[in-house]
Amino acid sequence: MNRDYWQASRSPRYSLLFAVPLLVFYQVLVAAVPAGPQGGVRNGADVLLQSVFIWAAGAWGPRLFMVCLIVAGLWLVARDLRAHPGRLRAAFFGAMLAESVGLALVFGVVVGGLTAALLGEPPPLALGRGTLLMLSLGAGIYEELLFRVVLVSLFAWLGRGVLGLRPLSAGVSATIAGALVFSAFHYIGPYGDAWQVYSFVFRTIAGLFFSALYLTRGFGVTAWTHALYDVFLVLR
Repeated sequence: MNRDYWQASRSPRYSLLFAVPLLVFYQVLVAAVPAGPQGGVRNGADVLLQSVFIWAAGAWGPRLFMVCLIVAGLWLVARDLRAHPGRLRAAFFGAMLAESVGLALVFGVVVGGLTAALLGEPPPLALGRGTLLMLSLGAGIYEELLFRVVLVSLFAWLGRGVLGLRPLSAGVSATIAGALVFSAFHYIGPYGDAWQVYSFVFRTIAGLFFSALYLTRGFGVTAWTHALYDVFLVLR
């Protein structure tokens, strides 16, 4: 089972289906959290991804984005199921959740410890718990989709195809560049954080960990680990 688990849990039929509850919980909280003075608060990566569809389709953009996201996910899952016929194993989903919880706790200790050793204790959080919980779940889905699936993959492709780097060098360079962009992104927009060295270093280190995790464990486990990691920070 161990060998089957490590291979199958990276595949779309497990990885993408495992991420569905995060998407559902996030969308429910988006609707439930009261709007702020500048409108409803949403995860920044969600807003950025939807903005392309809003530019193309206007008011229908968010709906079109969600339809495309669901259709693409279902297509990948269906293709994977055709390539690997057989029943899905519920035990694998349970093991993926346990793995994500364990990784989130380890990441919290390691990343938090590294940053605290460099810069001291973090400043207090400013938003309400409900809003922070919603943003944490959104980070798991949309930040991993944007910064790991899209950005790190794009940087790695550019490194190999344009700069002529070897695969390992391209992967390392893409991971570092993706982590820096991931960290900088949190200071953009009306709900972006005020610039702080602490939070920038903290998020850069976290970005390196999540990129490495995505490359080794796939999207589903990384998305849940990121979301739970953020939730643990909110609830500490």
